[in-house]
Amino acid sequence: MIRRILSVIILAMVAVGAMCQERKVQNKPYIDLRPLHFGIHVGLHLQDIEMKNFGPQMVQMAEDEDPIEQTVLCDADTWNPGFSVGVVADMRLSQHFSLRLSPTMHFGSKHLVFRHLQGLNDAGMPRETTQDMKNTYIAMPIDLKFSAERFNNYRPYITAGINPMINLSGKDQDIIHLKRFDTMFEVGFGCDYYLPFFKLIPELKFCFSIPNVFDRKHVDELTDITKKTFAQSVDASYSKMVVLTFYFE
Repeated sequence: MIRRILSVIILAMVAVGAMCQERKVQNKPYIDLRPLHFGIHVGLHLQDIEMKNFGPQMVQMAEDEDPIEQTVLCDADTWNPGFSVGVVADMRLSQHFSLRLSPTMHFGSKHLVFRHLQGLNDAGMPRETTQDMKNTYIAMPIDLKFSAERFNNYRPYITAGINPMINLSGKDQDIIHLKRFDTMFEVGFGCDYYLPFFKLIPELKFCFSIPNVFDRKHVDELTDITKKTFAQSVDASYSKMVVLTFYFE
């Protein structure tokens, strides 16, 4: 999926380069000279999470049984698509640099698979348990944008910044629960398209969690012993996102 998105972006940039060989009339020639301008954005994203497993552990499968050694592996088996929407404020710093604040809401999910290595099914394979982790994030990314020189009605750029996020989702008896607050490092690239009445800006961005977002306190709140065994198999977790955004400024 990621390779397909990158291929589309690269082909689009090559096509733009082919079209930008001659000078044309510029749309919105003074829009980038404004000290501050605003807009909205919508987009699609893919969510994933990297799990660091604890390894073999002594667990009690039932209240009347002695602890035994168990190994459970947890992993997100696929990238899950979601939807994003928000607003943007862009502050001009210099000819090539601007500071961008883009409050965003991300609606998506993560799909987790727990493989119990000691508990085999009829086919002799590890027994699996799954969890669909619904996520609703409020994000406040702050990015530094470096733009190239404008040529005709196109201007490519790269961006990097920090993205504090608040997780609004999570059920009390979910196996895995993430912390309420997260901070991501993000880097991306895009291109400003100057249309007659506004700027259209497609952007591809990659986001990575900086802190460990696994909520270890949640394990003690679980009432189901089996769920607690699965939850204790995780030592740390780090969220990842790939975001394709369309800005309208």
